Amino acid sequence: MIIAIVAVDRNLAIGKGGRLPWHYSADLKFFKETTIGNAVVMGRHTWPTLKGPLPDRQNIVLSREANLETPDSVMVMRDIDSVLNFARKHDCHLFVIGGAKLYQSFLPHIERWIVTEIPLSVDGADAFVPANFLDGFELYEMRQLEEGLRVKFYERVSEARDRGPQAGSPLGVGR
Repeated sequence: MIIAIVAVDRNLAIGKGGRLPWHYSADLKFFKETTIGNAVVMGRHTWPTLKGPLPDRQNIVLSREANLETPDSVMVMRDIDSVLNFARKHDCHLFVIGGAKLYQSFLPHIERWIVTEIPLSVDGADAFVPANFLDGFELYEMRQLEEGLRVKFYERVSEARDRGPQAGSPLGVGR
């Protein structure tokens, strides 16, 4: 399954100056617990904002840049089709983790969104999720994290109706 995971402020901002404009331990812990054991795909601008590959996950960087420096454990793929083919062949979820261009590019392929609502409005934010990112999705679960953060789980309307009340794990993200 292809799942986008994102934290957004009240104006759908996700970044400022190439960085995450907030720090919430509860959100970082939730992100780790949710994505661990799966694959994560990020854009080439997101990759250098990390301290290195995310442990216990297959890290994929989507970039057309020929000389992108990454450790051997990080896969660099040149196009979305390559990433989608990888996802189809592996027994794990593919989490789209940003940035803005990557969310936009993967929008037609995303089956679920996991959205942490950050209780801020970031002045000078310069990266945003697409305004229509939840069009065609419906909320199926909400969870309160520590520090006043709320996480909402969405899935494509056709999948939500097909799933029915008993199918899948409670969060819909289990393996």
